[in-house]
Amino acid sequence: MPRPRKNKVVQCAHFAWRLTNRHGVWYADGRSNTPNAGRHSLGTNDESEALKLLPELDRVRAEDLGLVSRSEVRSSPAEPLLLEEGRELHEDYAARPRVAGGVRASTRKRYRSILDKFIPFAAEQGVTVWNGVTAQLLTRYAAHLESKGYAHKTLVNELTTLKQVVRWLIGAGHLPGMKPIALPLKKAESQPAYCYRCNEVQAMVQRCRTVASLNWMGDVVISLACTGLRIAELCSLRWSDIDLSNGHLRLTDETGHANNGQTRREVKSGKSRSFPIHSDLLTVLQKLTRRDRYIFHGPRGGRLKPDTIRRILVREVIEPLAKQFPTADGERGFIHGRLHSFRHYFCSTCANNGVPERIVMDWLGHADSEMIRRYYHLHDEESRRRMDSLDFLGTAGGRSVSEAEDKYLKEDIEPHPKSDGGDDTTTEQ
Repeated sequence: MPRPRKNKVVQCAHFAWRLTNRHGVWYADGRSNTPNAGRHSLGTNDESEALKLLPELDRVRAEDLGLVSRSEVRSSPAEPLLLEEGRELHEDYAARPRVAGGVRASTRKRYRSILDKFIPFAAEQGVTVWNGVTAQLLTRYAAHLESKGYAHKTLVNELTTLKQVVRWLIGAGHLPGMKPIALPLKKAESQPAYCYRCNEVQAMVQRCRTVASLNWMGDVVISLACTGLRIAELCSLRWSDIDLSNGHLRLTDETGHANNGQTRREVKSGKSRSFPIHSDLLTVLQKLTRRDRYIFHGPRGGRLKPDTIRRILVREVIEPLAKQFPTADGERGFIHGRLHSFRHYFCSTCANNGVPERIVMDWLGHADSEMIRRYYHLHDEESRRRMDSLDFLGTAGGRSVSEAEDKYLKEDIEPHPKSDGGDDTTTEQ
């Protein structure tokens, strides 16, 4: 049989499809139809198999676009489920209303990125249907990701998601006769974000205050250091969230609020929280000009964007200060600090100054103390200070008990010396 032309058009029951080949994988392009049937990968590098799979894709798209009724359960137990078709079924399920258990848009985006990588890999392995997704295939996929330099945590997250997709397809009746994939995954403790030191935060604030174009970034740095807010939470802060007269901040989750035509804020934990405003943050808030409903604005006066803040923080603040706070080869140091490092800094500062764990959990919005312990970092300087405050031998050690107590109290009351860099714009809590 002669090889058909690359752009051969095949008329199926509902749509006309133009077949194309890209990097060895066959695609069906139905965008010229009315309604638009879209462009889809057939998940195979074999042309004859692509032609066999085309009628099934045609039926699925007709169901999706409401041209024919959709069957809740597939008609034939032996009928294979195309990878793209199963993907669309799962995406529809994930996109259901939040009240019915649907997930956030950010989670759906993460699902898409995982399947964007997995489906082409499976096609290269000759697997075009979910019925062929096995533990052996996922193991090969893990080896593939590892060879590309992906971190261990990424491998665990991606394989767990794929196992969950298969489990849902089975439970929803789309893969009758299949069993969930049995592939135990070994979790490894990932490297936590770098935790800033007090003198490093002071130096960052000092730089932002001495460079006129970075003054807005100084407000962001102080606010993150004094609240432990996630950057998305800080960007969404409104004047209605704060009570300057009483010095209190309330971060409200608006998932269940009525739709008033404006973006409803979703807090990651799903629960609102409130906490007192630190005096350093209060000073920042009192001098800000009210431009609109949002408190913080970017360098040009527009809404803050997390990615923009991250890039400018690294390029204009962290990198210029890197020589002042050098990082040893093979270790994590100041140069590796990012926006989330302020959350670690806030938690560690609170813990080192005796704030009870329960209160820190409330301030950060965590119901599990395990996450608080993950955020906590004990730097060498703080460890030394605490050790020196202890008295193991009393007078036999060459100092009196009263001297040890005086040293401990003095270190807890007096601020750290200025010799560790920068002015005292941001103080420890």
